[in-house]
Amino acid sequence: MGYYKALFTINGVERMVHVDESETLAEFLRRYGLTSVKVGCGAGQCGSCTVLLDGEPVRSCVRKMGKIPEFSKIETLEGLGTASNLHPLQMAWIIYGGVQCGFCTPGFIMSAKALLDSNPSPTRAEARKWFTDHKNICRCTGYKPIIDAVMAAAEVMRGDKPIDSLRYKGEENQVFGTAYPRRQALGRVLGITDYGDDMALKMPTGTVHLAVVLADVKHGKLISLDTAAAEQAPGVVKIITADDIKGTNNIALPVPHPRNQASVRNRPILVKDIIRRKGDVLCLVAADSQKNARDAAKLVKAEIEELPAAMTLLEAVLPDALPVQEGSPNNFVNTPVFKGDEEHLDEIFEKAAYSVDGSFYSCREPHLALEPHSMQAYVDKNGVLVICWKSQFLHQPFFTLPPALGIEPEKVRFIDNPGGGTFGLAMSADAPGLVGAATLALEGKPVSLTMSYREHQVFTGKRAPTYCNSRVCCDENGKLMAWEFDIAGDHGAYAETAGPLQDKMIRFAGYGLNVPNARGIARAVFTNNSYGIAYRAFGSPQAYTSTEQLVDMLAEKAGIDPFEFRQINVAKPGDTTLNSREYHYYATEEMLDQMRPYWDESKKWAAEDPGNGKLRGIGCALGGYHVSNHTDTCEVWLELNPDGSVTDYNCWQELGEGTDIGSLAFAHEALKPLGLKPDQIRLVQNDTGICPRHGASAGSRSHYVSGNAHIVAANLLMDAMRKEDGTYRTYDEMIAEGIPTLHKGVWSIVGAHEPNSPNDGEGDPMLDHNHIVQVARVEVDPKTGETEVLSVHSIADVGVVGNKLTLDGQATGGLEHAIGMALYEEYSDDEKKYETMIGCGVLQCNQMPDEIPFEYHVTPRDGGPFGSGGASECFQSSAHVCILNAVANAIGTRIYEPPANPAMILKALEAKAQGKDLKPEKYYMGESFEDVIAYIKANPVGDGAKGPSMGH
Repeated sequence: MGYYKALFTINGVERMVHVDESETLAEFLRRYGLTSVKVGCGAGQCGSCTVLLDGEPVRSCVRKMGKIPEFSKIETLEGLGTASNLHPLQMAWIIYGGVQCGFCTPGFIMSAKALLDSNPSPTRAEARKWFTDHKNICRCTGYKPIIDAVMAAAEVMRGDKPIDSLRYKGEENQVFGTAYPRRQALGRVLGITDYGDDMALKMPTGTVHLAVVLADVKHGKLISLDTAAAEQAPGVVKIITADDIKGTNNIALPVPHPRNQASVRNRPILVKDIIRRKGDVLCLVAADSQKNARDAAKLVKAEIEELPAAMTLLEAVLPDALPVQEGSPNNFVNTPVFKGDEEHLDEIFEKAAYSVDGSFYSCREPHLALEPHSMQAYVDKNGVLVICWKSQFLHQPFFTLPPALGIEPEKVRFIDNPGGGTFGLAMSADAPGLVGAATLALEGKPVSLTMSYREHQVFTGKRAPTYCNSRVCCDENGKLMAWEFDIAGDHGAYAETAGPLQDKMIRFAGYGLNVPNARGIARAVFTNNSYGIAYRAFGSPQAYTSTEQLVDMLAEKAGIDPFEFRQINVAKPGDTTLNSREYHYYATEEMLDQMRPYWDESKKWAAEDPGNGKLRGIGCALGGYHVSNHTDTCEVWLELNPDGSVTDYNCWQELGEGTDIGSLAFAHEALKPLGLKPDQIRLVQNDTGICPRHGASAGSRSHYVSGNAHIVAANLLMDAMRKEDGTYRTYDEMIAEGIPTLHKGVWSIVGAHEPNSPNDGEGDPMLDHNHIVQVARVEVDPKTGETEVLSVHSIADVGVVGNKLTLDGQATGGLEHAIGMALYEEYSDDEKKYETMIGCGVLQCNQMPDEIPFEYHVTPRDGGPFGSGGASECFQSSAHVCILNAVANAIGTRIYEPPANPAMILKALEAKAQGKDLKPEKYYMGESFEDVIAYIKANPVGDGAKGPSMGH
């Protein structure tokens, strides 16, 4: 290593610095306290670390200091503006919703500054190309709000518009129902919000740094760990193994389904004997620095006896497959749904005028959050284990982590670090279990663990892929008659989300349509893959992958326009879901009518010759999602303060979706009689030591249930404050009269809804339904197989809009992930390329269309707070199939096993030229569909879920 003194101009000021030429520019800047510079991928692929070097944007995580000349000018976000004097780019990012989780924000703003410095009047296409060329990735916003912000800031910087054009000008003293900016946006555009690895740099002296040693085999017996060399490495404090854990070392959650056969559930924090998937943690290396911990981790040698691995669901259900979880069958849950005259379904199909069938695969979609796992832990002065990490469900680890670690639940406290996106991957006790085990093994010393992106990728769960055999039929007029499906989810090595996922799958076949007769099974299967975990629209994309494609196939066979086919069969009042219950709202028919002119216009567009040799196609899809379930409970506390302000305590976990503005909007609206201004409401969030149980930030539940809990708490507080004459007591009057100033609002739906029957699927456990109609336009290059999505037009009904800015952000972000799922993104443990973002096919800025209008058909929700419903997951439910249908329309053949990447499309076109298609043979699912049906009917079980709910 070469060390030297240098002089750099950093953010306009000459600074003398001491440099290690082998460190990266990002490491150097962060060491000097400029933590706006974020390290995400660590491979120059995501742009979160972008800074300006002599005016040019560089990805500082891969630029070595030894290659940076002395006297260079370095600019980071810290030098752009201040809280009282923001730069136009920072102001535009706030007002246009360019900030969600905020992890990519510093890199994007610095990249945008370089763009506008070199081109003050870029077009939207030029801005998109700039961000793509400079590898700026965002997983939250769908890019459009970012481009909007750049265009608006450019107008101000050119002098075309005044700076006031970038200030919020909404109705005075009104938050709910507006585009009121997010409170937390300010810290993010300034680069001063501390994410996990920023906290690591600011931990107390004596903090021990951890490195993971991960299994690199997919199935095996751990014979021994040779840690001798690692223990002697510089700075090493301890090698932590399963033997250091005093509890059960098992964080496996119960499978909350009456038909669960996984009686044995093993999910260790640290492996003691059996490795069930690549990415299981063998041990932790604790050292005095991250570098020393990582260097020592490379010296640990594991003796492993490899075992045969089932790397697909189709392999795991073979008769000779080894059980992934010893003592449990690999196919461990079978969830049925029966509707109408399902016993005579074969006869109905025989009499039908038209029928189609197919086998469909939905891919193992990676979340690709930009921030890898980073967390801290310590034992506080009261003997409480404190774990800080990014979580979507802070209270969930209470179910399994205390016994796994051998401590009492009251001796654990979880605090949310600001998180750089998760989209469902932070719903488990696995990550906090690592630092919890380490600090206890080190007698309470503070510890910090930041994973590399490669480690994060192989450690975290993914969307469970599915295999589905399905058929559907209609009469001569195109009216649906019957549907049958057999869908199986690959849950990987651990059950995690099994049971609820299968319940979701059976609900979304034909969602939004009237299907009079149906029979279906959703299976859960163990494999030696990355475990299946929550991902936005949980369960519905897997179902829609087959169902919305089959609708198009049946329409084509019947000679009916696919959009009209959906209009013919749209659910009308009185029609029921596949669960034999009425829809909560029947908005889809009006939404289809509203979309019809655009569909007709799109048909004309598709018929035109683009003049570029490309093939045009259009597609449509119905979609939507449900809100939470029948076990939900949410709690919010509101406290009157001495100065007349109110503190809102809640654990509405914030991962970019806008819980700060959600909490403020609900508290402000519910407390309207008090006449409070928005800045008189203080938020204290996401600390289980001082905030109540709120439930998961998932399942499209948070807005719905938190709003209701806020209303309950507000009414309790105002009832306590209200005098006989209708005026309100002050804080001093409350204290003088001995009236409590803190009031705890608990909202619960337990007992008000009926769960799905495990015997026929009938039931309505959901609090709300939302719906979406989408139309896409694409062009496919038959020479390269590249697909360009030109536009996606969406109409959604999610109830009354609580905040337009955050709702649009969820909509465009959900669409971004859906396009990625359709065309590019997947994950496999078989190839190392999937350990990087680009290798997984992460959607880039110029792959996201600019024309993505979202309209909202507003149907106020009777039980929703101020008429609002749940929203987020509707936007990622079926848009991927809308794209797949458009691709099929363009190329004249169908992709049954997405993603429809260039190689897959070229393969499909080649098969088409030979008079064939890529339709898979019917998948073998193990025990036959008919035998599973017969077994379920012969063996009824009791209703009721087991295990923690989303609200507890």
